[in-house]
Amino acid sequence: MKPLFAIILLLLLATENLSGQNSLGLPEIKNFSKQDYLAGTQNWDIEQDEQGIIYFANNEGLLSFDGSYWRLYPTPNKTVVRSIQIEDNRIYVGAQNEIGYFSPNKKGALEYTSLLPLLPERERAFSDVWNIALHEGAIFFQANNKIIRIKGQQVACFPNYDWKFLGKGGNRLFAQDNRHQLLEWWGNGWKPALEQVPYKDFLVTGILPHSGDTLLLTTFKQGLFLLSGNKLTPMQSPVLQQIAAKNIYRSIAVSADQVLLATSLGGCFIVDKKGGLVQSFSLAEGLQNNNIRYAFLDKSRNLWLGLDNGIDFLTYDNAIKHIYTDRNNEGGGYAARIYNNKLYLGTSNGLYFAPLANAANLSLLNGPVKPVAGTQGQVWNLSEVGGQLLMGHHEGAFIVGEQGATPFDQSSGFWNFFTLPQKDAPLVLAGTYHGVNFYQAQNNRLTPAGAGAHFESARIVAINNGDIWVAHPYKGIFKVAYKGGQPTYTAYAGKGITSRSHYYVYKIRHKIVVPTEAGFYEYDSTADRFAPSVLLQNLFGNIRVNYMKEDGDGNIWFTSEKSLGVLDFSGPKPQIIYIPELNGQMVSGFDFIYPINRNNVLVGGEQGFYNINYEQYRNNNYKLAVLIRAVAPIAADSSIFGGYYSAGTQKGYTKSTIPELAYKWNSLRFEFSSPFFGQQANIEYSYRLEGFDKVWSGWAKKTEKEYTNLPHGTYTFLVKARNNLGNESPVAQYTFTILAPWYRSPVAYFLYVLMAIGAGYLLYKRQKQKFARQRIKYEEEQKRLQYLHQLEIERNEQAIVRLKNEKLESEINHKNKELAAATMHLVQKGELMGKIREELLRSLKGIGQDGSSSDFKKIIRMMTEDEKFEQDWEHFAFHFDRVHGDFLMLLKEKYPQLTASELKLCAYLRMNLSTKEMAQLMNITVRGVEVSRYRLRKKLQIPTEANLADFLTDAVREGKGANL
Repeated sequence: MKPLFAIILLLLLATENLSGQNSLGLPEIKNFSKQDYLAGTQNWDIEQDEQGIIYFANNEGLLSFDGSYWRLYPTPNKTVVRSIQIEDNRIYVGAQNEIGYFSPNKKGALEYTSLLPLLPERERAFSDVWNIALHEGAIFFQANNKIIRIKGQQVACFPNYDWKFLGKGGNRLFAQDNRHQLLEWWGNGWKPALEQVPYKDFLVTGILPHSGDTLLLTTFKQGLFLLSGNKLTPMQSPVLQQIAAKNIYRSIAVSADQVLLATSLGGCFIVDKKGGLVQSFSLAEGLQNNNIRYAFLDKSRNLWLGLDNGIDFLTYDNAIKHIYTDRNNEGGGYAARIYNNKLYLGTSNGLYFAPLANAANLSLLNGPVKPVAGTQGQVWNLSEVGGQLLMGHHEGAFIVGEQGATPFDQSSGFWNFFTLPQKDAPLVLAGTYHGVNFYQAQNNRLTPAGAGAHFESARIVAINNGDIWVAHPYKGIFKVAYKGGQPTYTAYAGKGITSRSHYYVYKIRHKIVVPTEAGFYEYDSTADRFAPSVLLQNLFGNIRVNYMKEDGDGNIWFTSEKSLGVLDFSGPKPQIIYIPELNGQMVSGFDFIYPINRNNVLVGGEQGFYNINYEQYRNNNYKLAVLIRAVAPIAADSSIFGGYYSAGTQKGYTKSTIPELAYKWNSLRFEFSSPFFGQQANIEYSYRLEGFDKVWSGWAKKTEKEYTNLPHGTYTFLVKARNNLGNESPVAQYTFTILAPWYRSPVAYFLYVLMAIGAGYLLYKRQKQKFARQRIKYEEEQKRLQYLHQLEIERNEQAIVRLKNEKLESEINHKNKELAAATMHLVQKGELMGKIREELLRSLKGIGQDGSSSDFKKIIRMMTEDEKFEQDWEHFAFHFDRVHGDFLMLLKEKYPQLTASELKLCAYLRMNLSTKEMAQLMNITVRGVEVSRYRLRKKLQIPTEANLADFLTDAVREGKGANL
């Protein structure tokens, strides 16, 4: 057990030793778990195509990533993909008992083609294909039991029960068989590449160019060797021995003089040609695990690691590196200072330092970061004042020396330190939790110099021309004067500054500048007030600035909300450049920027610090590209364009190759991305649909766009990308045609013509029928009008007749009145005559039979003769018939049996005379009249219920009508 324990202890010590040799700055490490890319856990191989898309040989198939979208392409037999090789728009894959390639079809989607049919039946049985190599126009697949070579349609198989390795070193192709013999391909077969194998379990894991014709061989357990001719020479160094103990699984070249060694036990290590450690990445540095299956350096020098469980991405060559002070208890970064050839870093956990070497970039320092004794707790500031390094701490003010930190004032927490020029000797000014303190520097000691100005916390202080300015974010701006050992202060918030909050004060270009919510102000000493800063306001616009720091080149670094930027004056005109990689990574409200030089700008972060090589960052010239990754209908799962260009989808369309879409697919979604993996936070996109959009869209980070209800026609979708430096990519495009709906097709238009003709004919027939109906209706209307006219004429005639009848009736009434008057005259005459006769008769009786009686009798006879009325009746009958339309004549014609007395009775009834009046006229009694009426009714057979006068009138009218 003791030897085993010793070995384990040695490995642990070796791991600690290797980790301790890391450079100070580490690249950003981004972890992708299987939940992120939705595929298998293990990733065995990595490649990149011409467009920049990264591919992984994954347990569940071919996995791709374009910077925005992950896509999985399984093989037909759904087995593990172990190897990838890309050539001529083909992605060759080796899986379990399967070899073939993916290539784009006419729709731009990857489509798999199996190469198994090219193999003879007896050679189609093999297991995992671990490696693929392209050599001399042929493709080589290495399985455990054979190597398959395919060139065109020619296939050659090289069986062996256990092939160990296949790979290229420069322009040479090597393989290793079951005897651990290293072989090299010569024309048509394999020949030994070594005189002898140095170890029994010698297993090659990689062959890389080294120098001239010399190759570098990495092995699984024996370390590194140099192959020159057919001789093998081991590379010796303590670092390489420690790395070899961790099982070197893969190796790649990261530069002309550096090699990355991926291990299955300790992560990956970057070493130089002498075997010295440059950098290591493991679980301690942020990897998901230490079992690395493959490593790949992409076109932008980003490092991809295929892990036993997941994928890790490292911005290896990025200009921004993360500096950690204590990985076990990392604090936020608040202060930094280079002093006495050391880099001091102040954090929320204390003060740390690292010795400086000759490295121009602080990120490349290999020295370990160590804590400074006596500084545990919150560090606010580091300032070099009077040749001493002063530390502002939560527990007071300290002088930092070789042996640690020594306090000189612990009356309060200290924010900052400045040198205040004076006539006699300079003073040291300190901003504290309660205000401003003043100190006199004597014999490397600081002693209080008079009273302090304790009016408000002095965290934000700026000094210019001996004036001390203090800002409180929401209480205002104050000017502190120190004369005769007695400080005084004056509030300036209302002197030209309109903002009521967001107060900060900085010294920028020898001026006191105050950025507020209302804009930028600068102090005007002649007017002793603040005035708007036209220059800064024009440069920053509406940007709300919290923190400002001027570097040695005159550039102004600033923070806005949670973003970091720099106002760069190095170009033809000032330019604001944002650093979006650090968005949200800084300590909000306690921003810290320490611009050392163009290659080193330290920024305080929530965990440690970030070092920006601004020169490299600004001159980053990696070529931007943008890809259209998918075009699909919104309402369907199918894809119209799969993101890969082939003969039918490349630029330079012809009319026959433009895809045509049915009108039902007129709502489309476009997905696009930029394979600029290390700068994804910096990329923005702008797009336009030619034929629909008039102008380009605004720049945004959105990587998809939807268009709905597009009219039919030909369109070209255009998209471009840009980074935060203003560099734009070439425009990517996709042209397509949306066909007219079926109701706008040529056939439809022909049918429309037929339908129009038919409709016209039907309309003609209908109009003809309508005209016929209208004519009939018109004729009927004319007849109706004629009828109405005739009725109107008849009505008028009837009216005329009625008027005539009314006139006649009026005349008749008048005649009747005259007749009645005449009749009444006759009645009165008759009554008078009757009375006279009665009186005569009574007188005659009294006289007796004398002579005078004869005279009375003669008078009585004359009166009796007058009662006969014959002539009067004829005269009456004549006038009566004239008035009553020949009533008596017609009545006599219809009823000839009527007597003269009955005719008189009828005439009297027509005249509506009363019974009494008729009795007087007829010289009979009333009873005689009633008897006469009864007899007349019986003779004429008039019903009892009928009115006698009406019956006679109707009878006369009927007789008159018969005569007409």
